[in-house]
Amino acid sequence: MTPSSFSTRLTLFALLSATTFYFLYKSRRRCLKPLKHLPLNPNPRPGKLFFLTQTGTSKALAQRLLDLLSSKNNIPFDLVDPHTYEPEDLPKESLIIIIASTWEDGNPPQNSKFFVNWLADISTDFRAGNLLLSDCKFAVFGVGSRLYGDTFNAVARDLGKRLRGLGATEMVPVGEGDVDGGELESVFEGWSEKVVTVLKGGLVMENENDIVYESDVESLESDDDDDGEGGEDIVDLEDIAGKGPSRKKSVNVAETNGKLDGKREMVTPVIRANLEKQGYKIIGSHSGVKICRWTKSQLRGRGGCYKHSFYGIESHRCMEATPSLACANKCVFCWRHHTNPVGKSWQWKMDDPLEIVNTAIDLHTKMIKQTKGVPGVTQERLMEGLSPRHCALSLVGEPIMYPEINALVDELHRRRISTFLVTNAQFPEKIKMLKPVTQLYVSVDAATKDSLKAIDRPLFGDFWERFIDSLKALKEKHQRTVYRLTLVKGWNTEDVDAYSKLFVLGKPDFVEIKGVTYCGSSATSKLTMENVPWHSDVRAFSEALALKSEGEYEVACEHAHSCCVLLAKTEKFKVNGQWHTWIDYEKFHDLVALGRPFASDDYMALTPSWAVYGAEEGGFDPDQSRYKKERHHKSKR
Repeated sequence: MTPSSFSTRLTLFALLSATTFYFLYKSRRRCLKPLKHLPLNPNPRPGKLFFLTQTGTSKALAQRLLDLLSSKNNIPFDLVDPHTYEPEDLPKESLIIIIASTWEDGNPPQNSKFFVNWLADISTDFRAGNLLLSDCKFAVFGVGSRLYGDTFNAVARDLGKRLRGLGATEMVPVGEGDVDGGELESVFEGWSEKVVTVLKGGLVMENENDIVYESDVESLESDDDDDGEGGEDIVDLEDIAGKGPSRKKSVNVAETNGKLDGKREMVTPVIRANLEKQGYKIIGSHSGVKICRWTKSQLRGRGGCYKHSFYGIESHRCMEATPSLACANKCVFCWRHHTNPVGKSWQWKMDDPLEIVNTAIDLHTKMIKQTKGVPGVTQERLMEGLSPRHCALSLVGEPIMYPEINALVDELHRRRISTFLVTNAQFPEKIKMLKPVTQLYVSVDAATKDSLKAIDRPLFGDFWERFIDSLKALKEKHQRTVYRLTLVKGWNTEDVDAYSKLFVLGKPDFVEIKGVTYCGSSATSKLTMENVPWHSDVRAFSEALALKSEGEYEVACEHAHSCCVLLAKTEKFKVNGQWHTWIDYEKFHDLVALGRPFASDDYMALTPSWAVYGAEEGGFDPDQSRYKKERHHKSKR
């Protein structure tokens, strides 16, 4: 064979191959076009309804859909935990429905990582081909939080793309539920009805919004594609290397999830029901109040909380409240198990601060009245409890988010009610703008960026920068300031050096070091009693931290019952060898009324000997009667 004839044959072969590929490609694209009539298999194996869940929300939704499909419409489906499913069996399935949550950083929940990763791998494996699931019909619903921006329902969207890429036929567009938008239930209900309609009629619904998935190589074609019309909407062969045009409609935030005009209420009916079940009294549309167990304890003469030991708070006269149930973190040790809303900015209807204070006091006193007749509650203590002197703005959420927080603080101070405000160190500008409060806390849940992200699970992408700026803002405050450290064994108890380095940023007056409180099992947290430190652990950590400060801070007080220790600035609060961590509340209110600048040491008071670190009482007020419940454990710690 001569070189010229070989070249000619090679050229012809290349032309034939290219022509064949072109017509195959065009033919395949027509075959993949969404069909309006697609009969179901008359004798199918039961469909598979997968739930990809971290907190249990997706599982609950899947269970509800299963009941709708199987019990009410006689459409057989099996409820499947992907952790127990072999993904290589997917090609055998004819019907797949997936309810998928998106977890941290757009990742799938723990129970589904292998399943999701397998799909991702197989969809990019040329050996599998793009017809692997061509006999399968599917639908995906996503559960996520729009507050996480670009990662909102990332898992559900990716699953839809992977399944389409493997040749599966999408019955309805990917549904997207927002757990923090207040419309999850209604969106899921509407999506479920569409799925049932498709399955009962044996039809594949076309996307009513005419959405083209930009991530797919193929695009929808018009019926008269061969006539060359509508070509602007087609990604043709020569366009594959470039970015094809899209007909995807723009998203109107105000129409979909937004209601960002401040008209919607923060507390949805679902959130309200969850919080009220836990004993919270909801005030208006975004505030709450709850009677503390230590309030009940001191009403009965059985001792106050650690704030009583450290600062002289009268626990039976303390009101625990918040003007914002929303928070910017989803901490692993959250007492509320994330039943409260989350947000990065104020987006809701705003109630009047005077109304919030009046209602909070009214609801609090009603709860106090309910203790009348309880063993140990004397008439004297009951009457004192009906006149709150302190307000712990730390109930739940992020009180500093409330736009009228300064007006609310003024209303409390006008009634000579002290204010202990806790912020989660994500709003430094709010800290700078905050008027003097009796004591300002910043939660320092971790000392490094990675551990803070793991423990607090913040919404903000720049959470670490916000955290550092919040500590620096604390340094500029002149009233009493506190770092609050929550120790979680196995998470943040080894970071003594890192914590000590944070002291210079905020120069707090005090450092509270408390062992985490175990609040029972929760799908949002993997904490167990093994993560709860002993009081001896907290003491050891506190002593090591004080040693690192080289004398700037010393261990001043402790409350053994709460596994809590207080460090205080030695130079400021240790006068003539005696600690002055308590507060002269009357003098504080007098200073506020004067309207002139004042400092934290202007209203300090002597700490009683029983509250001092190392005292025999362990921080228990000897004027109270110690009461210990009988505990029956198989083994003692």
